[in-house]
Amino acid sequence: MTGIESSDPEVKQTVFIVEDDLAVGEALCDLFESAGLASRCFTSAEEFTFAWNPSMAGCLVLDVRLPGMSGMELQGSFVEAGIEIPVILMTAHGDIPMVRKALKAGAVEFLTKPFQDEELLHAVEQAFTLDREKRKKRITTESVRARIESLSERERQVIELVTTGITNREIAEKLYLSVPTVKLYRRLAMDKLQADSVAELVKMWEKH
Repeated sequence: MTGIESSDPEVKQTVFIVEDDLAVGEALCDLFESAGLASRCFTSAEEFTFAWNPSMAGCLVLDVRLPGMSGMELQGSFVEAGIEIPVILMTAHGDIPMVRKALKAGAVEFLTKPFQDEELLHAVEQAFTLDREKRKKRITTESVRARIESLSERERQVIELVTTGITNREIAEKLYLSVPTVKLYRRLAMDKLQADSVAELVKMWEKH
């Protein structure tokens, strides 16, 4: 496996391991190191939750059976909180209902111990790709939101009506403006939003 980079060059992707068996955790760290991947090991879900912050890019390799909060409970708490870090679950005591529940909650993979090293590395590669895509989408969404928030009240009113498909004259009548004034606000707003066409503008506005 080659080195994997985040969509943001300033963010390094890391495999975060939550495993209460120290020997297993160390073995996993050695595996990821041999593949050129950064990793950090935690012995409980609580320890990882305490250390977690949104700047941590990568994926979570999570044992199901842990002291205190279980791996499944940690996954569930992250889903409820809207935290999108990709999760790979592993256990020696899994069953079909457990696997279904984990995958339905968005787990990238559910591995049954003992598993092959390549299975885990492949799952991590998938998780890193998913993480990059989600971060890229989040960056784009935040950029669009910032551009929309930069609009003046009048520019926003004009653009909202533009996205409904009505003409400049109709917009002018609704806002009690002249057509040239509507055109001016429309051009200024589209410049701020960096939209090259009405179709692009509509798509951007719908996402917002």
